[in-house]
Amino acid sequence: MRSALSFLLILFLVFSSCKRAWEEEPADKNNNTTADDYYSEAYRPQFHFSPPEKWMNDPNGLVYHQGMYHLFYQYYPDDIVWGPMHWGHAVSKDMRHWEHKPIALYPDEHGLIFSGSAVIDHKNTSGFGSETDPPLVAIYTYHDMEGEQGGEDTFQTQGIAYSLDNGESWTKYEGNPVIGNEGIRDFRDPKVFWDDISDSWIMALVAGDHAKFYRSADLKEWALISEFGKDKGAHGGVWECPDLFPLKDSSTGEEKWILIISINPGAPNGGSGTQYFIGDWDGTAFTTDQEDARWLDWGTDNYAGVTYNNVPNGDRIFIGWMSNWAYARDTPTKVWRSAMTVPRKLQLEKIEEEYVVTNYPLPVFDSEIESEPKNINLEAGASVSLASDHLNQSDILLELRNTHTRIVFNNPLGDELILELDTASKTFHLDRTKSGITEFQEEFGKKMHTMPVPDLPEQFELRILLDWSSIEVFINGGQYVMTEQIFPREKYNLMIVENSSEERVSYRLRGPAKVERVW
Repeated sequence: MRSALSFLLILFLVFSSCKRAWEEEPADKNNNTTADDYYSEAYRPQFHFSPPEKWMNDPNGLVYHQGMYHLFYQYYPDDIVWGPMHWGHAVSKDMRHWEHKPIALYPDEHGLIFSGSAVIDHKNTSGFGSETDPPLVAIYTYHDMEGEQGGEDTFQTQGIAYSLDNGESWTKYEGNPVIGNEGIRDFRDPKVFWDDISDSWIMALVAGDHAKFYRSADLKEWALISEFGKDKGAHGGVWECPDLFPLKDSSTGEEKWILIISINPGAPNGGSGTQYFIGDWDGTAFTTDQEDARWLDWGTDNYAGVTYNNVPNGDRIFIGWMSNWAYARDTPTKVWRSAMTVPRKLQLEKIEEEYVVTNYPLPVFDSEIESEPKNINLEAGASVSLASDHLNQSDILLELRNTHTRIVFNNPLGDELILELDTASKTFHLDRTKSGITEFQEEFGKKMHTMPVPDLPEQFELRILLDWSSIEVFINGGQYVMTEQIFPREKYNLMIVENSSEERVSYRLRGPAKVERVW
């Protein structure tokens, strides 16, 4: 069979000790470092969100309100390793350029502030605001560190707080915690949404190896209504960060409900990962006929991701923590640690008579390239090289047709990042074993990572977002996705495309093009 390969290369540069007693801290712990300073730090992402300094993990409280996309996140303002958790805060008008805000929620007498969600209480069911000035309500897990260290099993409970100024300031509910704990050690990460089916608030909460669902009329009083998952999905580790929402197939109009569950460990390539279920929700219980474990991302560095509430056009926008608990505390950055994935749109699509959830970068990340494409042909076994000083801020699009191709990124120090796609064997490989600094943790660079890619059409695209310390690969519009951290000792400056097919291939090259950083 003839093989044809074309790709579009688009390069861009954007932008984009806590005391026990846990008393509220009036001062912002964020660093005063200027954007010019921290965007030139080694490995600082150029178009992914990262904190100005110190430790960050799970995205929290993703919600749109009054023209702003809010990104709250797990944050420790005193060190670059995990510590007493706060909610950091940033806002964006376009999901690409972010403004850092003061810390939103501090630990208090109930414990640390773990992961959760945020909603707009449009009907003022909570009484915290009014229908003309609806409150922004955060729902989160309290973690009593002393209780955990004392051997108790009740150290995680659920609390709420509200804001009447679009997240600038917060008041914690005096009746906290709103959900107590009867003895479940891993009892956390509430994701709340307004359910039109039952005309009530629904909370998805994880409890060790399964999910629990609660109902409330006012966000204050909650009742357990169902459970899911003890006999479904992957169970190689603890379940975390649930998210339940509907998606419609744009071609048929059929609606299905999606349940996202992060799991650590137990991911297909090791450590932390995110699985999803496709099923139905009747206002009380989630059910599914799905027998296999499905993964939103096959890479090792997309975890704890959840979706936005209250998006104006109804899109389901996802952001994940771009790290893995196997080595998150050890990555070679010195001022800050961790970044988020680019925001991605989730969609329901039927492929080979089976529904799948795709995830793909938002259109705001589509670069505008006006240069004329160059047409190049490659004989079987031949390769083409492209030199550029800006490969670590690049967007690369390959249009493929039944091919076997290798893509190699390297630098003068001999670091190599290798991607290989073979449609005959229906596999995609990402090899970061020699990509740069890997020795900070034994598992990080130990082996090549593999993703099965069955059910690909004859013609499809492969898109690569390559930042200073990460790579995100999207195949066939996000049907298959792989996200990985990388730490090259020097930025990659050479890209090699090798035709491993048995026939001649042709491709188009557009670029390279550079877009100035914008904050």
